[in-house]
Amino acid sequence: SINGLEKNLAFHLSGHILHSIYWQNMTGPKDGGGEPLAADGVGALADAIKESFGSFAGFKAQLTKAAATTQGSGWGVLAYEPLSGRLIVEQVYDHQGNVGQGATPILVFDAWEHAFYLQYKNQKVDFIDAMWAVVNWQDVARRYEAATSRANTLLLAP
Repeated sequence: SINGLEKNLAFHLSGHILHSIYWQNMTGPKDGGGEPLAADGVGALADAIKESFGSFAGFKAQLTKAAATTQGSGWGVLAYEPLSGRLIVEQVYDHQGNVGQGATPILVFDAWEHAFYLQYKNQKVDFIDAMWAVVNWQDVARRYEAATSRANTLLLAP
């Protein structure tokens, strides 16, 4: 029964964390959205996106595909990976499966059916495209700054 309890705890705790990030990552369409620009106070994040993905368009395509092609329930996630010092895109199954060790999520797209079905039916890609218009880049930039300011404690030298 311990294994079942651990799995349930991981599922519910991860779900709480991802949903908490999700609601802070979103803003009203007139207050945010679009591509992050240095003028929006997110210059370091915009630079990291370009360095990690080549361009904003390349990043957008990867995160859109990760979220849109999640089979069943899950998330598309932009995360800071401390070992490489780069941004990565992850596809998270349910709330906790397929996650890299130590990566910090900074932008999450909810790809669970309950997030899109009432308005978008089975058109998940349309829902993901609409999500880009409400990204709160200031929140994502704050999360990026916090993630990059922490010391890398994953692989400590003896």
